[in-house]
Amino acid sequence: MEGYSSNHFLLALYLLLAFTTYINSSSAAAATSTEFIKTSCSATTYPTLCFNSLSSRASAIQNSPKLLAHESLSVALDTARSTSTMMLRLSHTRGMKPRENGAMKDCVEELSDSVDELMNSLGEMSQPKGKSFELMISDIQTWVSAALTDEDTCSEGFAGNAMNGKIKNIVRGRIVNVAHLTSNALALINNYARTP
Repeated sequence: MEGYSSNHFLLALYLLLAFTTYINSSSAAAATSTEFIKTSCSATTYPTLCFNSLSSRASAIQNSPKLLAHESLSVALDTARSTSTMMLRLSHTRGMKPRENGAMKDCVEELSDSVDELMNSLGEMSQPKGKSFELMISDIQTWVSAALTDEDTCSEGFAGNAMNGKIKNIVRGRIVNVAHLTSNALALINNYARTP
């Protein structure tokens, strides 16, 4: 009976050691991924936004520049989509001035184009190897740059003193956030392009 107890004790000790090793290695991998994201985001124009928007995706990103670029595009696309939906709802608000209404309609169209371009970029990045790496990156950079231009054009429609108030502040705040996320995605794509 005593041998039976010592075998159980050794088995329990072994399982505890294996579990602790697994937990420690998982924590180390997450810390490494998080540090990779933080270091990579330092090369973007908006590093704090970059890190905050991607750190929750560390397990998906691991230490891969490609996965980091992919996830940053995904974040930009998700945010552009939700902002586009919000803008569409706002465009139906009663009582807007004609200039606000025109800027809102233009912005909805620009954001729709931006969403399409980000979707094209994400789709291209997800494709199995077919095109050359350089051509794929060039296409992605072109689409993301176009999306950034669309977002900037939308934001410019709400510039100036002719439009003041709540709608201007809401729209500009959301559009600036989308543009910053898109800018960060472009920087991370450019980084990925340098490390095939």
